[in-house]
Amino acid sequence: MYRFPKFMLLRRYWASMVLASCSIVAPFAASAPENTAPSAGDFTLYRFDQDVFAEPGPALDYKQRELFMAGRVQFNQKWVLAPSIAGDWGLGPTFIADKCSVCHIKAGRGVPPKPEEEPVGLLLRLSVAGEGEHGAPKPHPEYGDQFQNQGLQGKDEYNHGKGDRVPPEGNLFIDWIEREVAFADGEKVKLRAPKVRLEKLAFGPIGDETMTSLRYTQPIYGLGLLEAVDEKTVLELAKQQTAKGYKGKPNYVYDHIDKATKVGRFGWKANVATVRLQIAFAFLGDIGVTSSLFIDENCPPVQTACAAFTPNNRPELVDRNWDELEFWQLTLGVPAQRNVNDADFKRGAALFEQAECSVCHVPEMKTGAEFKKVPQLANQTFRAYTDLLLHDMGEGLADKRPDFKASGREWRTQPLWGLGLSETVLGEPAFFLHDARARSVTEAILWHGGEAENSREAFRAMPKQDRDALLKFLNSI
Repeated sequence: MYRFPKFMLLRRYWASMVLASCSIVAPFAASAPENTAPSAGDFTLYRFDQDVFAEPGPALDYKQRELFMAGRVQFNQKWVLAPSIAGDWGLGPTFIADKCSVCHIKAGRGVPPKPEEEPVGLLLRLSVAGEGEHGAPKPHPEYGDQFQNQGLQGKDEYNHGKGDRVPPEGNLFIDWIEREVAFADGEKVKLRAPKVRLEKLAFGPIGDETMTSLRYTQPIYGLGLLEAVDEKTVLELAKQQTAKGYKGKPNYVYDHIDKATKVGRFGWKANVATVRLQIAFAFLGDIGVTSSLFIDENCPPVQTACAAFTPNNRPELVDRNWDELEFWQLTLGVPAQRNVNDADFKRGAALFEQAECSVCHVPEMKTGAEFKKVPQLANQTFRAYTDLLLHDMGEGLADKRPDFKASGREWRTQPLWGLGLSETVLGEPAFFLHDARARSVTEAILWHGGEAENSREAFRAMPKQDRDALLKFLNSI
């Protein structure tokens, strides 16, 4: 069994303490500045710069802020192959990225895919007909449940002379098919849809019957508030929507930690119940790092070089670091709403209601009376603009890939808070929807179908002045 060298543990300890000492004295607003409104209760941040998505909620005490900063170190920590001293040991044998922050830029969205380059902030889910373990999608027999376009063989920086030669599963590229739609007043917008292109497949054809689904990196701020909502609150929202003629429903998923079925909250199809479980899934699937929950490497039987790989540690992600990263994600703050006193904001909010966007993008929710992981997250009123439910979004967005109780046309309602700051944080234009097809909020709305078709058509029929007001509202919440 391998162990981390003491100098590596000391390096990480001092990095955590230095960062913590800087954060503890960082100023934050004690009250709401003019023309803003709280979005996340005591976890609202009144700052709007490039780092806002990755900052702690103001409600944390001194000790908690130290733990938060230790979690930030884990988020930015690079994973490598032993005996490199450039990061933590445990990368691979196949993977997509070598650290969390490669895909979640400053805790926000991923880097949009570039033409003829393999995407960094996008991954490809795979499954075949039937159900897998506990009702999850059934993995592809040769390529598993996620396409891995990196392997230790792929880049010299990951070899380090050890002799490990694990190939990537292949290369992933995305081509785009465009079409044009028009608003009622004649203004035209180009929409695009992705077409996946897989090349240099290492283990044979993937098969025409294989179900695939691109998944774009989601922001991870505010997740603690979403986890702290009682299940009964989510179920009550579904009941209220049924009375209005909508069909929102929860996804029931398996929690490997508690070994129980729970309401899903996270992921594009609400297929994960808790932040802690999402972290373990991401480490195994995205970085190739094992944990005490998933102790074996992610290697389908046909991938013999992968299966023969000797783990760097067992487990590679130690529980203490898992705890720190979970706490960091649970306690990230959320930027306040802006421009709330502007006439366009108020007009946009009214139009949001009139078009019934608020039925699914529920403006306000409240966390439960108790949340043991972070007590300050209890009894918080927040405005994420989600119901955490699945909705039929129409054939245009369908991936035709079921996921637990989610059909191939159903997606979880995406939270809208912080939407307008995505470009500021990313440093370049941000993309939206599950496969990054939308290059603007306007495009994202125009892709809505199914249960959201009437809302989309209401937006399409609005005069430009009203559309602009609605977009200002969305980009300010």
